[in-house]
Amino acid sequence: MPEPGAAAEATGPVRRAVRESLLRVGVLKEHANSVPPSLYGAGRKDILMRCIGGALDYVVPVTLVGRADAERVRLAAVPNRRKMLLIDRRIVAKDENVCQLTLAAPDGIKLGQWHAGAHIDLYLPSGRVRQYSLCGDPRREREYRIAIRRIPDGNGGSVEAHSLKVGDLVEVSRPRNAFMMPLPGSASLKKKLCFIAGGIGITPILPMVRLASRLGLDWSMLYTGRHRDSLPFLDEVLAFGPGARVRTDDEHGLPCPQDLLAGVDGDTAVYACGPPPMIETIRRGIGADSSVELHFERFSPPPVVNGVAFEAVLARSGETVQVGANESPLAAIRRVKPNVGYSCQQGFCGTCVQRVVEGEVDHREHTLTEHQREQGHMLVCVSRSKDGGRLVFDL
Repeated sequence: MPEPGAAAEATGPVRRAVRESLLRVGVLKEHANSVPPSLYGAGRKDILMRCIGGALDYVVPVTLVGRADAERVRLAAVPNRRKMLLIDRRIVAKDENVCQLTLAAPDGIKLGQWHAGAHIDLYLPSGRVRQYSLCGDPRREREYRIAIRRIPDGNGGSVEAHSLKVGDLVEVSRPRNAFMMPLPGSASLKKKLCFIAGGIGITPILPMVRLASRLGLDWSMLYTGRHRDSLPFLDEVLAFGPGARVRTDDEHGLPCPQDLLAGVDGDTAVYACGPPPMIETIRRGIGADSSVELHFERFSPPPVVNGVAFEAVLARSGETVQVGANESPLAAIRRVKPNVGYSCQQGFCGTCVQRVVEGEVDHREHTLTEHQREQGHMLVCVSRSKDGGRLVFDL
């Protein structure tokens, strides 16, 4: 047994080493000065998301070694990936374009807790990485359920995911959540919940509605899409009862803000997921000065705002690509390097990070730390050149 006070004396150098290591990777410096706003419009600040955001596909645990090298701190990068078995595959929309996949650990163990709004990365056999919301029940601890709309003229990820078969092994990340739902009376001051889902945007909304219904909260839901045959999980939605309304474009026309926000007032928290036009209609209807609480998630890249065209030079290959005023550097680079990594296309996951060796970056995300930015890191899905100057990438 160590003498009293020995442990306290030993941890002093360790604490200093931890602090120095965190300063080197930019965590403490960043947090001491500013905390980014929540992603996807929640309006709250989230220190944890800044800490882990720069880790890309990795988590960075701090290990304190308690032997002769007690003063050393190891920051070990642990891949955030695990193998999963596809145990069920079924079509969940009448037009047969949406497939539900149920994944479980090969040994059947519990997968850990997750909350409504969470998503996972799916690593496809080709090397493509795509993000999908968990649409199952968090109480089913031995499975993840996701649903994927097949887009034949897309980038191939959805078509490949649809080709997976029961018995296939795939890799996924652990769940993470940028679309958390604070409950009324706890973390939210609002009294009512309004859920708005557009098409495949139903996937993160389903667990939220299940939870609100189970807890007896005051909630309503609008499910919208082109036509009923295109809507996945339609029977499951209708089973919630009169609180869940379905509105389709072929029957009622394109919805206006009043259609989407019927019954919403200052006591309401709105949770919306769907295509960008739907999200923009909701934002326009609520307005910047409203007391309505809006949380949203989109599955498509956000539109470029105040974009300026510029040149992107790929230093290793010597190629130069023109980045249009209304397109992302990622889209332009993929014209000559189609296999460049990306996932969310919204500045959240960090998969598309590239290093800029020349030029000034207009950072348009809240994921990278100041240290990473100083090292030239850039998320090419949303960030751009500052004032249209040339950017040279280590590519």
